[in-house]
Amino acid sequence: MSNTLPEKQTGRKAAKYRGVKCLNCGHPLDLSDVYCSYCGQINSTKKLSLGDFFKEFFSSIVNYDSRLRYTLKDLLFKPGTITKNYVGGQRLKYANPFRFFLSVSIIYFLLQSLITTFSSNSTFVNLNTNDPIAIEKDSIITFNNLNIPNQEVVIQDSLDTKKENLISEADTLIKEKKALPFKPKEPKEITYYSEAELASMSFSDRLGKRFSLYRDFYTEYDIANPARALDSLKHKNNGFNRWLYSKNSSIDRVKENPFGFANYMLGKVPFFLFFFAPFFALFFWLIYSKKKYSYMEHLIFIFHIFGFVFLGMLILLLPDLLIGDEILTGIFLTIIGPIYFYKALRNFYRQNRFFTIIKFLFLNIVFNTSVIIIAILFFAITAAAY
Repeated sequence: MSNTLPEKQTGRKAAKYRGVKCLNCGHPLDLSDVYCSYCGQINSTKKLSLGDFFKEFFSSIVNYDSRLRYTLKDLLFKPGTITKNYVGGQRLKYANPFRFFLSVSIIYFLLQSLITTFSSNSTFVNLNTNDPIAIEKDSIITFNNLNIPNQEVVIQDSLDTKKENLISEADTLIKEKKALPFKPKEPKEITYYSEAELASMSFSDRLGKRFSLYRDFYTEYDIANPARALDSLKHKNNGFNRWLYSKNSSIDRVKENPFGFANYMLGKVPFFLFFFAPFFALFFWLIYSKKKYSYMEHLIFIFHIFGFVFLGMLILLLPDLLIGDEILTGIFLTIIGPIYFYKALRNFYRQNRFFTIIKFLFLNIVFNTSVIIIAILFFAITAAAY
């Protein structure tokens, strides 16, 4: 008696299309094998038709939906259980925790960015035509052997017609020797440091003084080209100096569009947390050293926690948008999140309430302190690359 279920003779799984080896990996098969036991491909020699193609396509979607369904259900409503099951061997039942975390966090930031872009609150257009104009007559600023003609006119107005009218009005007032309704920009004193002077300082002082000089020079003369500025300053035109001077333009971009920089930083948060998680897992490994779990299993637990946080914020994006404030997200992060974390610790590590509460408090202190320190480093690295 055949040990296979009866099938349609026209389908790709039909017995008449089966071979004695897998066409994908070459693993030897029996004619009774519907799938390859090594790679999982269908044991079929039938040529792929359009119907077969779409049938396999929808079958793969249903299969993924099954894993996604179990992942969402257990992650949202069974804190710690999904990690316990995944570590216990139920791998095909759930989505990969690392990939799931990255996917849901990237989707969250993409949707948040779209909402911010199309929200009325993200429109920052300054139509104020009463901004002061700084008018400077020809002047020469000299420090050491540096002589650079200053800029004649600096206008901070986005409307060309208003700009021309204001300049004309200012010129008339100057010719008539009347008081200007604004104070002309005074030349700024720049403390100059030569390369030899900087070389005699400690690294931290040298870096601070160099950037301060570059910032003052950039602000005073509005020279954006690093090579030209370094030549004027008689400083070495090397990669580090060019990079450091170019950060002046980055500072201006941040000032002009702070939300653009914020979105740029937010887009890097998933990768920041991804690389931060292994560091945080060390503390789990230390305080749960008597448990049988390995370092990687602690790491899986952390990625499930991070995945839950971003999944919750993703779900609450639309309700908060309709409400007009991030009230629900605030409640989620300050109340639901800590409760979920405590329950996950209890369910996964299986310790009594007293020890779980002690470790919960300790891990929160470690997490918050570590986040502040690493966030400063992350901000510095992000700003340097912006």
